[in-house]
Amino acid sequence: MSYLLILLVLLACMALLDARWKLFLFARPLPAAAVVLLGTGFFLAWDVSAIAAGIFVHRQSPLMTGIMIGPQLPLEEAFFLLFLCYQTMILFTGAQRVLGRDRPSGQGGRA
Repeated sequence: MSYLLILLVLLACMALLDARWKLFLFARPLPAAAVVLLGTGFFLAWDVSAIAAGIFVHRQSPLMTGIMIGPQLPLEEAFFLLFLCYQTMILFTGAQRVLGRDRPSGQGGRA
């Protein structure tokens, strides 16, 4: 249970950063949500294929809820992948802004 709570706190922290500086989800909610969900879905499919190939194996831990969303696929893995995708996009859009490559919406073309 501890691991899931940590992941939820980290997701909330990313959302606070995003809300404060409108980097990703708070800048363009629908496209950003689609990107995060597609990325999370891609990595979940990757995990499922790795589980089927015998590469990933779940081990019981007192830090986990024990809830499985698939064979060898704990609930926490889905939240971790969601966090990973969201964090990556926050870092990417934040880096663009810091490096001065962020353009106001509506401007097309290359810089």
